[in-house]
Amino acid sequence: MILSMLSVTSAQVGTFSAAFFEQAAHTSNASAIRFMPPMVTCASMIRPVRDDDFPAIAAITNHYIATTTIHFAYEPIPVEQFRAMVKPRHPWFVYDDGEVRGYSKAGTWRDRAAYNWTTEIGLYVQDGARGRGIGRALYTALLDELARRGFRSAIAGITLPNDASIRLHEQFGFESVGVVRDAGFKHGRWCDVEFFQKRFATAASAPT
Repeated sequence: MILSMLSVTSAQVGTFSAAFFEQAAHTSNASAIRFMPPMVTCASMIRPVRDDDFPAIAAITNHYIATTTIHFAYEPIPVEQFRAMVKPRHPWFVYDDGEVRGYSKAGTWRDRAAYNWTTEIGLYVQDGARGRGIGRALYTALLDELARRGFRSAIAGITLPNDASIRLHEQFGFESVGVVRDAGFKHGRWCDVEFFQKRFATAASAPT
């Protein structure tokens, strides 16, 4: 799930990861909004996930579980549970510059067979590596691969209020499809979640 984000300028929105926006939006510590390092070229450092990536993936995610509402779990998720999430149909990507700095993933939206062409997506960037364009590059790779694999659409969730996250998803072609009020309770508050959908195809023909 990609959740709450902080308001920034429209020029910045396309370069920051979802995890940065969420953490800054839900902290009372002003130092969380800090100088961002220069942008780097990321595409060449993105690759499909490997088995030895999961300790880093767990560490990245568990940081946000502990400190933010970007993930609705209360307790850390063990490495083996992340490994079990990966299915052949759904791509996962990592950004690797010698260390895994972030990842993007796709998974099951709903279990019934008719939902097979819709996927739910997520994006996480290592604390301290935000603001380099890593999140946007990971998201681009994931969405391109989902389209190539024949998915009809992708779903992402955003906690509200969060104009910056909404603008980011709109830049990728997502449209709002509804809000679930009080969808989760974490860190002492009820969280509304707005869901966004990106359609890769719109023809009425049956999937192939």
